[in-house]
Amino acid sequence: MGDMSNSSDFYAKNQRSENNHAGGFGVSVLELRSLMEQRATEAVVRVQEEYGGVEGLCSRLNTSPTEGLTSSQADLDKRREVYGENTIPPKKPKTFLELVWEALQDVTLIILEVAAVVSLGLSFYRPPGDTSVDSCGAAAGGEEGEGEAGWIEGAAILLSVVCVVLVTAFNDWSKEKQFRGLQSRIQQEQKFQVVRDGQVVQLPVADLVVGDIAQIKYGDLLPTDGILIQGNDLKIDESSLTGESDHVKKDTEHDPMLLSGTHVMEGSGRMVVTAVGVNSQTGIIFTLLGAGTEEEELKEKKVKKQDGAAAMEMQPLKSAEGGEPDEKEKRKVNVSKKDKSVLQGKLTKLAVQIGKAGLLMSSITVIMLVLTFVIDTFVVQGLPWLTECTPIYIQYFVKFFIVGVTVLVVAVPEGLPLAVTISLAYSVKKMMKDNNLVRHLDACETMGNATAICSDKTGTLTTNRMTAVQCYIADVHHKVVPDPGALPPKSLDVLMHAISINSAYTSKILPPDIEGGLPKQVGNKTECGLLGLVLDLKRDYQPIRKQMPEELLYKVYTFNSARKSMSTVVKQPDGSYRMYSKGASEIMLKKCNRILNEVGEPRVFRPRDRDEMVKKVIEPMACEGLRTICVAYRDFPASPEPLWDEEDLILNDLIAVSVVGIEDPVRPEVGHVSLVITC
Repeated sequence: MGDMSNSSDFYAKNQRSENNHAGGFGVSVLELRSLMEQRATEAVVRVQEEYGGVEGLCSRLNTSPTEGLTSSQADLDKRREVYGENTIPPKKPKTFLELVWEALQDVTLIILEVAAVVSLGLSFYRPPGDTSVDSCGAAAGGEEGEGEAGWIEGAAILLSVVCVVLVTAFNDWSKEKQFRGLQSRIQQEQKFQVVRDGQVVQLPVADLVVGDIAQIKYGDLLPTDGILIQGNDLKIDESSLTGESDHVKKDTEHDPMLLSGTHVMEGSGRMVVTAVGVNSQTGIIFTLLGAGTEEEELKEKKVKKQDGAAAMEMQPLKSAEGGEPDEKEKRKVNVSKKDKSVLQGKLTKLAVQIGKAGLLMSSITVIMLVLTFVIDTFVVQGLPWLTECTPIYIQYFVKFFIVGVTVLVVAVPEGLPLAVTISLAYSVKKMMKDNNLVRHLDACETMGNATAICSDKTGTLTTNRMTAVQCYIADVHHKVVPDPGALPPKSLDVLMHAISINSAYTSKILPPDIEGGLPKQVGNKTECGLLGLVLDLKRDYQPIRKQMPEELLYKVYTFNSARKSMSTVVKQPDGSYRMYSKGASEIMLKKCNRILNEVGEPRVFRPRDRDEMVKKVIEPMACEGLRTICVAYRDFPASPEPLWDEEDLILNDLIAVSVVGIEDPVRPEVGHVSLVITC
């Protein structure tokens, strides 16, 4: 085993070979994997000492912290070859024969299989020798020639089992293929914002490479590992990796390490991608769980050919998630074990009960036949047990056993599994016509019994394309977006700055992809709706953002579930501060004590004024299905500087500017659906 503590010395002594191994880049896959194992201040110290900070690491990766990578396909292909692609190989799909074997594990089918084999075996049994021995008593084994057709019963049972198994296996195989295609399409549609050639673009997560500069924001699921370059009040949920539910604050001074598979719960920022695919933390865990075993083994073989020491380092890194080999085997068994559906459970219980009842009846039948033969032969007829008659008696007993097996076979309902399978297959076909895909036949029962479906509304039942259609500004409720000339210049100017600055700079309105199409919304859809209002008012948010770049923002209170608002503080030329805020209208209005009037000057905003606005403005907008956002601001003096950490004091005494009604149209394919909306 390699000694991880000596890895730094190994890299220092073999820097030239490592650079060659890294394909011309200043850092190798092994170094990056080892780096991403560090946490908190240890990571900051190591990045600073070994790479000269994040800027030095970006320089070694041949990328720019501000401009990102170039769009050169050769450079991107080289990075994928050296650092890997951002994909985790899925588990090998089950073959048709494996699905057939799974279908054969059903208890009902096992009982039928055993009954069929026994029935077939005994149907071909022929008693040897002469059976007409008068001194041995009368024959009690049945009629002449009944064995000629005895095989039909067993063959019919086997045929029904084959039909059930083939229908079930083929359905599971075809649906699994459809679901894999659907999953592949979903993965292609999942996109992430990165900087390429100085422009923010959205790329499929599979196209991300090491060295990309990714922009992260509230709600994102990080698809790669990375190191934070710049952040605003960034908090990450790492419970998927550590099990700790507390959100972890990330900044460049204390803890800049961002891990794949974690959620951004607050804030925004930019990071440089340092690990993708099987080399990321999520990929390492999947490798330990066996999801990416094949590709990891191939990579290990390649590395072993190049460098024996490096090969030892390429083994999956140890972590708490890995566990001991015994635990991993147990986990694999638990994962592969499939829970039975309600229908399967009931059928299994019924099959066991029928099997027990049939076994009991067949046993009673055999016992009664044996007793009848013994009493009739040795008591009524008074015949003695003769040695030469022993084979004849055994033949009689075998025939009695055959009769008992026949009773058991008849009791087992061989048509039940076939009838259930055919009915479920028919149901699956009908549900597919309604675009309801069912992967396994037994799940059809659950889906078919659904009477109510609880669904997310935004983006699922709606188009997730927010558009500002109404606004309340300057004491006037506008049912449509007003003409900018009809608004007070001061109110309009404050509104433009509040929306442009107090929105994530990753939220943008881009030209349509096709001529005549709708503008493309990038980033937070609600913020895109507000930015669309800026454009509808014949203004542009880009000059305002260029005048106040993200790096000059003094303080950002990002949106979270507790605040239900977002606020941004900027420093004015005279040294004073202005804070722009936006959020849920009911909550924001409670924090406002003034509002801009018809000439753009602040006036007193009393609780009864707020109640009247809720009744006359907000409730009518909500009744029309609009999302209401309140925009406000507050000015602070230059001295003394406010205590920005005391949010309860800072996010108060605001001046309301406007209430905007944003529409999210329902998808055309939704049709007539009864919606129960919970806010």
